[in-house]
Amino acid sequence: MSEVMKLSTDQISEAVGALGGWQVVDGKLHRELEFRNFGEAWGFMSRVALIAEKLNHHPEWSNVWNKVWIDLSTHDVGGLSNRDIELADAINGVS
Repeated sequence: MSEVMKLSTDQISEAVGALGGWQVVDGKLHRELEFRNFGEAWGFMSRVALIAEKLNHHPEWSNVWNKVWIDLSTHDVGGLSNRDIELADAINGVS
């Protein structure tokens, strides 16, 4: 696992531009997804949960029927870190 490093504003802008689907909201990486139904949303969350556990970096998220809202930040550094970008990129591979 790589060292946790807080990202600068420029690093965040560059990473968000490369990620696709993510934006910074209230200092967190944020993404909203919509699926055809609850089962698809739950399946997505289950797959992401396994990845998050493997990376030992867990999202703040919520789900209502077919919608999933995800926020990523690193509490240890008080902002966004390389771990958030890594998890966001992995989540993009699932969705």
